[in-house]
Amino acid sequence: MKTVVLAASILLGLPVLAHAQTLPIALTHVRIIDGTGAPPIENATILMQDGVIVAAGQNIPVPAHAQVLDRSGKSVLPGLVSDHSHVGQLEGVHTGPQFYTADIITSELAQYRRYGVTTVTALGNNVPGVFDPMRKDAHMGLLPTDLFGVDQGIGVPRGAPPVNVAPDQLFRPHTADEARQNVDTMAAEGTDLIKIWVDDFDHSLPVKMDPAIITAVVDEAHKKHLRVAAHIHDLDDAEHVVATGVDILAHGVRDKPVTPSLAQTLKDRGIWYIATLELDEATTAWADQPAWTQTPFAVSGLSAPLRQQINTPAWRQNNRTGAKADFARTSLSMNLQNLKTLWNVGVKIGFGTDSGATPLRVPGVAEHRELALMVQAGIPPLQALHIATQEAALLLNLDDRGVIAAGKRADLLVVAGDPANTIADTDHVVETWENGTAVAGPVPVTPDHAAP
Repeated sequence: MKTVVLAASILLGLPVLAHAQTLPIALTHVRIIDGTGAPPIENATILMQDGVIVAAGQNIPVPAHAQVLDRSGKSVLPGLVSDHSHVGQLEGVHTGPQFYTADIITSELAQYRRYGVTTVTALGNNVPGVFDPMRKDAHMGLLPTDLFGVDQGIGVPRGAPPVNVAPDQLFRPHTADEARQNVDTMAAEGTDLIKIWVDDFDHSLPVKMDPAIITAVVDEAHKKHLRVAAHIHDLDDAEHVVATGVDILAHGVRDKPVTPSLAQTLKDRGIWYIATLELDEATTAWADQPAWTQTPFAVSGLSAPLRQQINTPAWRQNNRTGAKADFARTSLSMNLQNLKTLWNVGVKIGFGTDSGATPLRVPGVAEHRELALMVQAGIPPLQALHIATQEAALLLNLDDRGVIAAGKRADLLVVAGDPANTIADTDHVVETWENGTAVAGPVPVTPDHAAP
Protein backbone atom coordinates (compact mmCIF):
# COMPACT_ATOMS: atom_id res chain seq x y z
CA MET A 1 0.00 0.00 0.00
CA LYS A 2 2.84 2.40 0.84
CA THR A 3 4.35 2.23 -2.64
CA VAL A 4 0.94 2.76 -4.26
CA VAL A 5 0.41 5.93 -2.22
CA LEU A 6 3.95 7.00 -3.08
CA ALA A 7 3.49 6.57 -6.80
CA ALA A 8 0.08 8.24 -6.78
CA SER A 9 1.42 11.23 -4.88
CA ILE A 10 4.27 11.70 -7.34
CA LEU A 11 1.98 11.48 -10.34
CA LEU A 12 -0.36 14.06 -8.79
CA GLY A 13 2.52 16.38 -8.02
CA LEU A 14 2.00 16.15 -4.26
CA PRO A 15 4.81 16.17 -1.71
CA VAL A 16 5.56 12.86 -0.09
CA LEU A 17 6.79 12.94 3.48
CA ALA A 18 7.13 9.42 4.79
CA HIS A 19 9.64 6.90 5.99
CA ALA A 20 11.98 5.24 3.52
CA GLN A 21 10.35 2.67 1.28
CA THR A 22 10.65 -0.99 2.18
CA LEU A 23 10.21 -2.22 -1.39
CA PRO A 24 12.65 -1.34 -4.20
CA ILE A 25 11.77 1.45 -6.61
CA ALA A 26 13.13 1.64 -10.14
CA LEU A 27 13.38 4.82 -12.22
CA THR A 28 13.55 3.52 -15.77
CA HIS A 29 14.47 4.88 -19.23
CA VAL A 30 16.41 7.78 -17.72
CA ARG A 31 19.55 9.64 -18.62
CA ILE A 32 21.99 9.34 -15.72
CA ILE A 33 24.27 12.31 -15.07
CA ASP A 34 26.20 10.64 -12.27
CA GLY A 35 27.90 13.69 -10.71
CA THR A 36 31.47 12.62 -11.50
CA GLY A 37 31.72 14.70 -14.66
CA ALA A 38 31.58 11.58 -16.84
CA PRO A 39 29.39 11.60 -19.96
CA PRO A 40 25.71 10.81 -19.35
CA ILE A 41 24.46 7.23 -19.52
CA GLU A 42 21.45 6.98 -21.81
CA ASN A 43 18.39 4.73 -21.41
CA ALA A 44 19.43 3.68 -17.94
CA THR A 45 17.78 2.49 -14.75
CA ILE A 46 18.27 3.52 -11.14
CA LEU A 47 17.19 0.98 -8.55
CA MET A 48 16.89 2.16 -4.97
CA GLN A 49 15.65 0.75 -1.70
CA ASP A 50 15.37 2.25 1.78
CA GLY A 51 16.97 5.49 0.66
CA VAL A 52 20.06 3.86 -0.87
CA ILE A 53 20.97 3.27 -4.50
CA VAL A 54 21.11 -0.47 -5.15
CA ALA A 55 22.24 -0.29 -8.78
CA ALA A 56 22.46 2.27 -11.57
CA GLY A 57 23.26 1.99 -15.26
CA GLN A 58 22.11 0.19 -18.37
CA ASN A 59 20.55 -3.29 -18.35
CA ILE A 60 19.89 -3.26 -14.61
CA PRO A 61 17.70 -6.22 -13.56
CA VAL A 62 14.53 -4.97 -11.88
CA PRO A 63 12.99 -7.27 -9.24
CA ALA A 64 9.49 -8.41 -10.01
CA HIS A 65 8.15 -6.88 -6.81
CA ALA A 66 9.73 -3.45 -7.44
CA GLN A 67 7.72 -0.29 -8.00
CA VAL A 68 8.59 0.77 -11.56
CA LEU A 69 8.38 4.48 -12.45
CA ASP A 70 8.94 5.19 -16.14
CA ARG A 71 10.84 8.48 -16.46
CA SER A 72 11.39 8.41 -20.22
CA GLY A 73 12.97 11.62 -21.51
CA LYS A 74 14.12 12.66 -18.06
CA SER A 75 17.62 13.15 -16.67
CA VAL A 76 18.58 12.08 -13.17
CA LEU A 77 21.47 13.66 -11.34
CA PRO A 78 22.51 13.67 -7.70
CA GLY A 79 20.71 16.08 -5.42
CA LEU A 80 22.48 19.44 -5.29
CA VAL A 81 24.72 20.08 -2.28
CA SER A 82 24.96 23.62 -0.92
CA ASP A 83 28.24 24.43 0.81
CA HIS A 84 27.21 27.96 1.76
CA SER A 85 23.67 28.91 2.72
CA HIS A 86 21.92 30.29 5.80
CA VAL A 87 18.72 29.35 7.61
CA GLY A 88 16.44 31.09 10.08
CA GLN A 89 17.62 34.57 9.15
CA LEU A 90 14.45 36.03 7.71
CA GLU A 91 10.76 35.87 6.94
CA GLY A 92 9.23 37.63 3.95
CA VAL A 93 11.25 40.83 3.48
CA HIS A 94 12.40 41.17 7.09
CA THR A 95 15.52 39.81 8.80
CA GLY A 96 16.26 39.33 12.47
CA PRO A 97 16.97 36.85 15.25
CA GLN A 98 13.25 36.37 15.93
CA PHE A 99 13.04 34.25 12.79
CA TYR A 100 15.48 31.62 14.02
CA THR A 101 12.84 29.01 14.80
CA ALA A 102 12.46 25.33 13.98
CA ASP A 103 9.27 25.98 12.01
CA ILE A 104 10.84 28.63 9.77
CA ILE A 105 13.98 26.58 9.21
CA THR A 106 11.95 23.48 8.33
CA SER A 107 9.94 25.52 5.83
CA GLU A 108 13.15 26.80 4.25
CA LEU A 109 14.58 23.31 4.02
CA ALA A 110 11.35 22.17 2.33
CA GLN A 111 11.84 24.87 -0.30
CA TYR A 112 15.45 23.83 -0.89
CA ARG A 113 14.18 20.28 -1.36
CA ARG A 114 11.53 21.27 -3.93
CA TYR A 115 14.28 22.93 -5.94
CA GLY A 116 16.51 19.86 -5.85
CA VAL A 117 18.91 20.83 -3.06
CA THR A 118 19.15 17.80 -0.78
CA THR A 119 22.05 18.85 1.48
CA VAL A 120 22.21 22.32 3.02
CA THR A 121 25.16 23.85 4.86
CA ALA A 122 24.12 26.77 7.09
CA LEU A 123 27.42 28.62 7.28
CA GLY A 124 27.08 30.59 10.48
CA ASN A 125 24.74 32.67 12.66
CA ASN A 126 23.07 29.55 14.00
CA VAL A 127 21.55 29.19 17.48
CA PRO A 128 22.98 25.96 18.91
CA GLY A 129 19.91 25.21 21.02
CA VAL A 130 17.80 25.15 17.86
CA PHE A 131 20.33 24.16 15.21
CA ASP A 132 22.03 21.23 16.89
CA PRO A 133 18.89 19.13 17.51
CA MET A 134 17.65 19.93 14.00
CA ARG A 135 20.95 18.85 12.50
CA LYS A 136 20.65 15.51 14.30
CA ASP A 137 17.08 15.10 13.05
CA ALA A 138 18.20 15.93 9.52
CA HIS A 139 20.93 13.29 9.64
CA MET A 140 18.24 10.78 10.65
CA GLY A 141 16.11 11.73 7.64
CA LEU A 142 13.44 13.48 9.68
CA LEU A 143 13.69 16.85 7.91
CA PRO A 144 13.19 17.75 4.23
CA THR A 145 16.96 17.90 3.58
CA ASP A 146 20.13 16.93 5.34
CA LEU A 147 21.69 19.78 7.32
CA PHE A 148 25.24 20.75 8.24
CA GLY A 149 26.74 24.01 9.37
CA VAL A 150 28.58 26.34 11.68
CA ASP A 151 27.25 26.79 15.22
CA GLN A 152 27.60 30.56 15.74
CA GLY A 153 30.65 31.81 13.90
CA ILE A 154 33.20 34.48 14.79
CA GLY A 155 32.90 38.11 13.78
CA VAL A 156 34.38 41.41 14.87
CA PRO A 157 33.17 43.92 17.47
CA ARG A 158 31.69 46.89 15.60
CA GLY A 159 32.36 45.07 12.35
CA ALA A 160 31.44 42.10 10.19
CA PRO A 161 29.00 40.59 9.86
CA PRO A 162 26.75 43.67 9.81
CA VAL A 163 23.58 41.73 10.56
CA ASN A 164 20.96 41.83 13.27
CA VAL A 165 21.74 38.64 15.21
CA ALA A 166 21.27 37.64 18.81
CA PRO A 167 24.25 37.09 21.15
CA ASP A 168 23.80 33.32 20.95
CA GLN A 169 24.13 33.43 17.14
CA LEU A 170 27.59 34.95 16.86
CA PHE A 171 30.81 35.48 18.80
CA ARG A 172 32.62 38.81 18.58
CA PRO A 173 35.87 38.25 20.52
CA HIS A 174 38.06 41.18 21.57
CA THR A 175 41.22 39.14 22.12
CA ALA A 176 42.96 36.09 20.71
CA ASP A 177 42.30 34.21 23.95
CA GLU A 178 38.59 34.92 23.68
CA ALA A 179 38.67 33.70 20.09
CA ARG A 180 40.26 30.44 21.15
CA GLN A 181 37.57 29.98 23.80
CA ASN A 182 34.90 30.61 21.16
CA VAL A 183 36.40 27.91 18.94
CA ASP A 184 36.45 25.52 21.89
CA THR A 185 32.78 26.24 22.57
CA MET A 186 31.80 25.54 18.98
CA ALA A 187 33.88 22.37 18.94
CA ALA A 188 32.07 21.13 22.05
CA GLU A 189 28.75 21.85 20.38
CA GLY A 190 29.72 19.65 17.45
CA THR A 191 30.04 22.33 14.79
CA ASP A 192 30.98 21.01 11.35
CA LEU A 193 33.19 23.99 10.51
CA ILE A 194 34.42 27.27 11.96
CA LYS A 195 33.45 30.49 10.15
CA ILE A 196 35.16 33.88 10.40
CA TRP A 197 34.04 37.17 8.88
CA VAL A 198 37.13 39.07 7.81
CA ASP A 199 36.28 41.96 5.47
CA ASP A 200 34.70 45.39 6.11
CA PHE A 201 31.93 45.19 3.50
CA ASP A 202 33.30 47.74 1.03
CA HIS A 203 34.63 50.01 3.79
CA SER A 204 31.14 50.38 5.28
CA LEU A 205 32.27 49.04 8.67
CA PRO A 206 34.75 50.71 11.02
CA VAL A 207 37.01 47.71 11.59
CA LYS A 208 38.26 44.49 10.07
CA MET A 209 39.17 41.35 11.95
CA ASP A 210 42.46 41.66 13.83
CA PRO A 211 45.12 39.41 12.25
CA ALA A 212 45.87 38.04 15.72
CA ILE A 213 42.25 36.87 16.00
CA ILE A 214 42.46 35.13 12.62
CA THR A 215 45.69 33.37 13.60
CA ALA A 216 44.25 32.26 16.94
CA VAL A 217 41.05 30.93 15.38
CA VAL A 218 42.87 28.93 12.71
CA ASP A 219 45.38 27.51 15.17
CA GLU A 220 42.77 26.49 17.74
CA ALA A 221 40.42 25.09 15.11
CA HIS A 222 43.12 22.92 13.62
CA LYS A 223 44.01 21.65 17.08
CA LYS A 224 40.37 20.56 17.34
CA HIS A 225 40.56 18.98 13.86
CA LEU A 226 38.12 21.56 12.50
CA ARG A 227 38.46 23.49 9.27
CA VAL A 228 38.03 27.25 8.96
CA ALA A 229 35.96 29.01 6.30
CA ALA A 230 36.67 32.71 5.79
CA HIS A 231 34.25 35.35 4.53
CA ILE A 232 36.29 37.59 2.25
CA HIS A 233 35.74 39.95 -0.67
CA ASP A 234 39.09 41.51 -1.53
CA LEU A 235 42.23 39.90 -2.89
CA ASP A 236 44.36 41.27 -0.04
CA ASP A 237 42.14 39.61 2.57
CA ALA A 238 42.11 36.35 0.64
CA GLU A 239 45.90 36.30 0.47
CA HIS A 240 46.18 37.05 4.18
CA VAL A 241 43.77 34.37 5.41
CA VAL A 242 45.31 31.81 3.08
CA ALA A 243 48.74 32.62 4.49
CA THR A 244 47.27 32.20 7.97
CA GLY A 245 46.06 28.72 7.11
CA VAL A 246 42.32 28.85 6.43
CA ASP A 247 40.85 25.88 4.62
CA ILE A 248 37.93 27.38 2.69
CA LEU A 249 37.34 30.73 1.03
CA ALA A 250 33.61 31.14 1.63
CA HIS A 251 33.24 33.78 -1.11
CA GLY A 252 35.02 34.64 -4.30
CA VAL A 253 37.66 37.33 -4.75
CA ARG A 254 35.76 40.23 -6.25
CA ASP A 255 37.90 43.36 -6.33
CA LYS A 256 40.92 42.33 -8.41
CA PRO A 257 42.07 39.45 -10.59
CA VAL A 258 43.49 36.58 -8.56
CA THR A 259 47.26 36.37 -8.83
CA PRO A 260 49.04 33.32 -10.23
CA SER A 261 50.73 32.83 -6.85
CA LEU A 262 47.41 32.75 -4.97
CA ALA A 263 45.93 30.36 -7.52
CA GLN A 264 48.93 28.04 -7.15
CA THR A 265 48.75 28.17 -3.36
CA LEU A 266 45.07 27.30 -3.38
CA LYS A 267 45.74 24.36 -5.66
CA ASP A 268 48.85 23.10 -3.85
CA ARG A 269 47.25 23.26 -0.41
CA GLY A 270 43.86 21.93 -1.47
CA ILE A 271 42.03 25.04 -0.24
CA TRP A 272 38.40 25.13 -1.33
CA TYR A 273 36.97 28.15 -3.16
CA ILE A 274 33.24 28.92 -3.05
CA ALA A 275 32.52 31.76 -5.47
CA THR A 276 28.91 32.58 -4.43
CA LEU A 277 28.31 34.32 -7.75
CA GLU A 278 24.60 34.63 -7.06
CA LEU A 279 25.22 36.78 -3.98
CA ASP A 280 26.03 39.79 -6.13
CA GLU A 281 23.65 38.97 -8.97
CA ALA A 282 20.73 38.85 -6.55
CA THR A 283 21.53 42.36 -5.32
CA THR A 284 20.30 43.85 -8.60
CA ALA A 285 18.55 41.07 -10.54
CA TRP A 286 15.16 41.35 -8.85
CA ALA A 287 15.22 45.09 -9.58
CA ASP A 288 16.49 44.72 -13.15
CA GLN A 289 14.02 41.86 -13.74
CA PRO A 290 15.77 39.92 -16.51
CA ALA A 291 13.72 37.17 -18.14
CA TRP A 292 14.69 34.46 -15.65
CA THR A 293 13.18 36.41 -12.74
CA GLN A 294 9.79 36.29 -14.48
CA THR A 295 9.65 32.53 -14.95
CA PRO A 296 7.18 30.51 -12.86
CA PHE A 297 10.16 28.50 -11.62
CA ALA A 298 11.75 31.59 -10.03
CA VAL A 299 8.53 33.32 -8.96
CA SER A 300 7.34 30.18 -7.17
CA GLY A 301 10.20 30.55 -4.70
CA LEU A 302 9.21 34.07 -3.63
CA SER A 303 7.17 34.83 -0.54
CA ALA A 304 4.12 37.04 -1.09
CA PRO A 305 5.75 40.05 0.64
CA LEU A 306 8.92 39.70 -1.44
CA ARG A 307 6.91 39.35 -4.63
CA GLN A 308 5.07 42.55 -3.79
CA GLN A 309 8.26 44.40 -2.91
CA ILE A 310 10.22 43.59 -6.05
CA ASN A 311 7.32 44.67 -8.24
CA THR A 312 7.10 48.09 -6.61
CA PRO A 313 8.47 50.70 -9.06
CA ALA A 314 10.11 52.80 -6.36
CA TRP A 315 11.88 49.78 -4.87
CA ARG A 316 13.11 48.68 -8.28
CA GLN A 317 14.46 52.13 -9.06
CA ASN A 318 16.27 52.37 -5.73
CA ASN A 319 17.87 48.94 -6.10
CA ARG A 320 19.03 48.98 -9.71
CA THR A 321 20.96 52.25 -9.48
CA GLY A 322 23.45 53.77 -7.10
CA ALA A 323 26.70 52.78 -5.42
CA LYS A 324 25.44 49.48 -3.99
CA ALA A 325 24.14 48.29 -7.36
CA ASP A 326 27.33 49.37 -9.14
CA PHE A 327 29.46 47.60 -6.54
CA ALA A 328 27.46 44.40 -6.94
CA ARG A 329 27.72 44.40 -10.72
CA THR A 330 31.45 45.09 -10.64
CA SER A 331 31.96 42.39 -8.03
CA LEU A 332 30.02 39.84 -10.07
CA SER A 333 32.03 40.57 -13.20
CA MET A 334 35.33 40.06 -11.37
CA ASN A 335 33.99 37.00 -9.57
CA LEU A 336 33.07 35.34 -12.88
CA GLN A 337 36.56 36.00 -14.24
CA ASN A 338 38.33 34.73 -11.14
CA LEU A 339 36.22 31.58 -10.90
CA LYS A 340 37.16 30.59 -14.44
CA THR A 341 40.84 31.34 -13.78
CA LEU A 342 40.92 29.15 -10.68
CA TRP A 343 38.90 26.35 -12.27
CA ASN A 344 41.29 26.34 -15.23
CA VAL A 345 44.29 25.71 -12.99
CA GLY A 346 42.60 22.98 -10.98
CA VAL A 347 41.65 24.68 -7.71
CA LYS A 348 38.98 22.82 -5.72
CA ILE A 349 35.67 24.59 -6.33
CA GLY A 350 32.74 24.27 -3.95
CA PHE A 351 29.10 25.19 -4.51
CA GLY A 352 27.26 27.88 -2.58
CA THR A 353 25.28 31.07 -2.94
CA ASP A 354 24.79 32.63 0.52
CA SER A 355 21.11 31.86 -0.02
CA GLY A 356 18.87 32.56 2.92
CA ALA A 357 21.08 35.34 4.27
CA THR A 358 18.88 38.09 2.81
CA PRO A 359 15.41 37.99 1.25
CA LEU A 360 16.82 38.47 -2.26
CA ARG A 361 18.98 35.33 -2.07
CA VAL A 362 16.08 32.96 -2.49
CA PRO A 363 16.61 29.37 -1.30
CA GLY A 364 16.63 26.94 -4.22
CA VAL A 365 16.28 29.61 -6.86
CA ALA A 366 19.73 30.93 -5.96
CA GLU A 367 21.34 27.51 -6.43
CA HIS A 368 19.91 27.17 -9.94
CA ARG A 369 21.12 30.66 -10.79
CA GLU A 370 24.58 29.73 -9.47
CA LEU A 371 24.70 26.88 -11.99
CA ALA A 372 23.74 29.24 -14.80
CA LEU A 373 26.37 31.77 -13.74
CA MET A 374 29.07 29.11 -13.51
CA VAL A 375 28.35 28.20 -17.12
CA GLN A 376 28.33 31.89 -18.01
CA ALA A 377 31.81 32.08 -16.47
CA GLY A 378 32.98 29.45 -18.95
CA ILE A 379 32.63 26.18 -17.03
CA PRO A 380 30.91 23.51 -19.18
CA PRO A 381 27.46 22.43 -17.92
CA LEU A 382 28.56 18.88 -17.10
CA GLN A 383 31.44 20.19 -15.00
CA ALA A 384 29.24 22.75 -13.26
CA LEU A 385 26.95 19.90 -12.23
CA HIS A 386 30.01 17.96 -11.04
CA ILE A 387 30.94 20.90 -8.80
CA ALA A 388 27.39 21.19 -7.42
CA THR A 389 27.19 17.50 -6.56
CA GLN A 390 30.30 15.37 -6.02
CA GLU A 391 32.72 18.23 -5.42
CA ALA A 392 30.34 20.05 -3.08
CA ALA A 393 29.91 16.85 -1.08
CA LEU A 394 33.66 16.33 -0.91
CA LEU A 395 34.12 19.84 0.49
CA LEU A 396 32.01 18.61 3.42
CA ASN A 397 34.07 15.41 3.61
CA LEU A 398 30.99 13.42 2.62
CA ASP A 399 31.55 10.44 0.34
CA ASP A 400 28.06 8.94 0.72
CA ARG A 401 26.37 11.37 -1.67
CA GLY A 402 26.98 13.59 -4.67
CA VAL A 403 27.28 10.68 -7.11
CA ILE A 404 24.86 8.14 -8.52
CA ALA A 405 26.38 4.75 -7.74
CA ALA A 406 25.51 1.61 -5.82
CA GLY A 407 25.73 2.09 -2.08
CA LYS A 408 25.32 5.87 -2.17
CA ARG A 409 22.40 7.80 -0.74
CA ALA A 410 19.46 7.98 -3.12
CA ASP A 411 19.51 11.78 -3.14
CA LEU A 412 18.31 12.35 -6.70
CA LEU A 413 17.17 15.28 -8.79
CA VAL A 414 14.95 14.32 -11.73
CA VAL A 415 14.63 16.96 -14.47
CA ALA A 416 13.19 17.15 -17.97
CA GLY A 417 15.74 17.67 -20.71
CA ASP A 418 19.51 17.31 -20.73
CA PRO A 419 21.28 19.72 -18.38
CA ALA A 420 24.63 18.19 -19.32
CA ASN A 421 24.22 20.11 -22.58
CA THR A 422 21.82 22.90 -21.57
CA ILE A 423 22.19 23.99 -17.97
CA ALA A 424 18.78 25.71 -18.01
CA ASP A 425 17.19 22.25 -18.20
CA THR A 426 18.14 21.85 -14.54
CA ASP A 427 15.27 24.24 -13.82
CA HIS A 428 12.73 21.77 -15.19
CA VAL A 429 12.47 19.90 -11.91
CA VAL A 430 10.16 16.90 -12.00
CA GLU A 431 10.87 15.52 -8.53
CA THR A 432 13.53 15.25 -5.87
CA TRP A 433 14.26 12.02 -4.01
CA GLU A 434 15.80 11.72 -0.57
CA ASN A 435 15.57 9.07 2.15
CA GLY A 436 13.37 6.92 -0.07
CA THR A 437 10.72 9.59 -0.64
CA ALA A 438 10.02 12.08 -3.41
CA VAL A 439 8.62 15.58 -3.61
CA ALA A 440 7.48 17.30 -6.78
CA GLY A 441 9.30 20.31 -8.18
CA PRO A 442 8.10 23.86 -7.55
CA VAL A 443 6.11 24.06 -10.80
CA PRO A 444 4.62 21.40 -13.09
CA VAL A 445 6.88 20.37 -15.96
CA THR A 446 5.09 20.67 -19.29
CA PRO A 447 5.58 18.26 -22.21
CA ASP A 448 7.42 21.06 -24.05
CA HIS A 449 10.26 20.68 -21.57
CA ALA A 450 10.68 16.96 -22.12
CA ALA A 451 13.74 15.79 -23.98
CA PRO A 452 13.14 14.35 -27.47
